[in-house]
Amino acid sequence: MMASEKENSQLFKSLFIQYRISKIELFNTLDQIQLVGPGSLSISLVTACFVGFVFTLQVAKEFLYFDAVSLIGAVLTIAFVRELSPVLTSVIIIGRVGSCFTAELATMKVTEQIDALYLLHTNPVIYLVLPRILASIVMLPMLNIFSFATSLASSAFICFVLYGIDPVLFFLSSFSSLSLLDIVNSLLKTIIFGLVISIISCFWGLTAKGGAKGVGQSTTSSVVTCLLTVFILDFVLSYLMFSNLESSIKTL
Repeated sequence: MMASEKENSQLFKSLFIQYRISKIELFNTLDQIQLVGPGSLSISLVTACFVGFVFTLQVAKEFLYFDAVSLIGAVLTIAFVRELSPVLTSVIIIGRVGSCFTAELATMKVTEQIDALYLLHTNPVIYLVLPRILASIVMLPMLNIFSFATSLASSAFICFVLYGIDPVLFFLSSFSSLSLLDIVNSLLKTIIFGLVISIISCFWGLTAKGGAKGVGQSTTSSVVTCLLTVFILDFVLSYLMFSNLESSIKTL
């Protein structure tokens, strides 16, 4: 009878610990979503706005020289949705969030907090890495959409203010070249980028060693590796996604 009560007590304790861990993991995931998404939204929008300003400033006047006003919105839209918005949003996430992931996990590693999780029978990958991966995969495509919309709006503004191009003409040209496939491929790019960025950042954090100096070295290596990987992946994905597509502006 006593043995049965002891087994029930241990079972209840185990279930209670699992419930507490799952509850903490949920809160941890929500915290990471807040960091990656709303926490990075303002800097993403500001960057997208000024990139739109600069890129439009350089492109629009060249098309005006050839009297191709109807192509300006289309060309800018294709550039933003296929390349600039996914890549620039990922670069911002690398600098702001990826470095944070690495620094946090590296600090936990060198201060032996990771080892303490093993003593508590908690898998560090599930408890620390998985929430960061999920947050990056979920929020990066959303940030990409906001960045794309902001870039288009800023481009239309510059075209109207500096070159007197009617925003209606700009957006007609823009939407006529925008396809659902471009949007899907752009979102797919950011999902892959988010997965790669979070995995690389967490890997460098969990393999850090050497005290405070090791934390700094791991963070630097993480950022550099993420940037190079994103640029290489962008070329590969762009080739696979867009190389066989017909021109989006040939009917304009």
